[in-house]
Amino acid sequence: MTKPETAMSVAIAGVAGRMGRQLAAVSIDRGIPIRGGTEVAAANAYGDDIGLLAGRRAIGIKPVATVAGAAEEAGAWIDFTRPEATLSALRALEATTVRAVVIGTTGFSAAEEDAIRAASSRFAIVKAGNFSIGVNLLEALTRLAAGRLGTDWDIEVLETHHRMKADAPSGTALMLGAAAAEGRGAPLSTLRAPPYDGPEARRETGKIGFAVRRAGGVIGEHEVTFGSEKELIRLSHTALARSVFAEGALHAAIWAAAQAPGLYDMNDVLGLGHTG
Repeated sequence: MTKPETAMSVAIAGVAGRMGRQLAAVSIDRGIPIRGGTEVAAANAYGDDIGLLAGRRAIGIKPVATVAGAAEEAGAWIDFTRPEATLSALRALEATTVRAVVIGTTGFSAAEEDAIRAASSRFAIVKAGNFSIGVNLLEALTRLAAGRLGTDWDIEVLETHHRMKADAPSGTALMLGAAAAEGRGAPLSTLRAPPYDGPEARRETGKIGFAVRRAGGVIGEHEVTFGSEKELIRLSHTALARSVFAEGALHAAIWAAAQAPGLYDMNDVLGLGHTG
């Protein structure tokens, strides 16, 4: 019997980048055909084989400039780039065979989120701030804890990433904050605390705070702290290898390929639900 992963194929955005290479490596290791990949001219990668870029065997396919050229015969598109590039790709994918899309890009505006939601009428889209299975279990535990603890328990989300990361707080931190807010029955937009800064920066009761650190080459560290007057609960996750995100993204792509058009997240992929 054909394995699910061998019955599909992928195209990868930014395939010569750090995450793109990981996605290509995991695809090759799992026997998932790569139909193509995009890259910008500044990467100087158009003459390089995607397999060799990923540290694997040559596969006879090189990066191209256009989404249509990369994804023409692919079943799934995997995108960990920038908001404007991801949205442009969604429009271009309408002219390809792609029906499943995995989005790991973060930092979207409200209007851009609406555009992704609109595109989900045409594609099965799995969008997440983090594709690590461990992080998604952390999200479920955060939602559960927030739903069981009263508003007298403070909630703080701390994240640490490498010095080159552009957006802050990270998509994962916001995902964890949203899970905590969901557990409390309210949107994060109403519970998110402003940054603590200045002489009048007291914590507001019931709010969800965020703290950000950028240092060195840290792949990703996230911690959610629940604090009362008498005790603290800390839930945390540390990524030790970038490949965990690629493995989760490929798992999501395989799952999405069997779904109807719609907007999904890793709770759907892993069957974790949204219990508060």
